[in-house]
Formats: sequence, C-alpha cells, structure tokens
Amino acid sequence: MQREEAENYLHQKVEAGEVVSPVLPEGIKNYLIDIDGTVCDDIPNEEPERMATANVYPDALETLNKWFDEGHLICFFTSRVESHRGVTEKWLKQNGFKYHSLLMGKPRGGNYHWIDNHLVKATRYNGKFTDLIEKEMTIEVFDDGQNKA
Repeated sequence: MQREEAENYLHQKVEAGEVVSPVLPEGIKNYLIDIDGTVCDDIPNEEPERMATANVYPDALETLNKWFDEGHLICFFTSRVESHRGVTEKWLKQNGFKYHSLLMGKPRGGNYHWIDNHLVKATRYNGKFTDLIEKEMTIEVFDDGQNKA
C-alpha cells in the first residue's frame, strides 16, 4: 500500500454527509514500530550526532519492508524529538525502509502500558525480527467484575 492510499484510509472519512472513523480493510495491520534499539543501534536523544550513522538491523529492514509490500501500514513511533525528524527521515530513506508515517516524541522511560478503547497487540522486540506467530500469554486487563470466585 503506497503512502497516498494509506492516507486515504487513515484520514477523515465522510459517509452520507457524516464524519466517520476510518476502518482498515480486513487483514491489514497498522504497525507502530520503535526505531532505536528495535530497527537499529540504540541511540539516545542526548547523542543525536550518532543517528545519521546508526547500524541497521538487517532482519528488521527485511521484515518491515515485506509487511509494507504486503499492504500493511508501517508507522515509526519514536522517542526522538521533533528536532531529530530530518536526520531520522534521511536515515530511513538512505537505509531503504519503506514506511507510511513517522511519529516523533513517544514518551521516554520504557515500561509502557498502553490503554486504549481499541484492541492493541503489543510485541516486545527481543533481538530478532521475523514474521509474527500466535502464542498464549498472560496479560493484564481491567476488572470487568465478571470473574468473581
């Protein structure tokens, strides 16, 4: 899916004169992917001079470009600040990453716990990008009062 087509899915939709939320086609995933320590060397914001020469993780490049080519949406979501956008976009282009969008300013500090009204699937990067597999895990959920013993 090219950038223009992705923009058409993700931005304001009007049906029968009413603004409605966008809905992706069946089977299309909207990937939010960190940059530092996930697709390349872990570069802290305090060392921006290293961002232009970060080493790419080849398996990340291959897998993300495959997902892009399969029609999935690729959005880099990074803790880099807005002043790092130029060097980040240049680095992504020079290293051949295909993507649709880039969000700067993800909160720093890790230990993320994302709460959303939409289903969010989280995958922790542990050193190797591959296709995703299904695996049963224990997760934290809100107590809906239906699991009383």
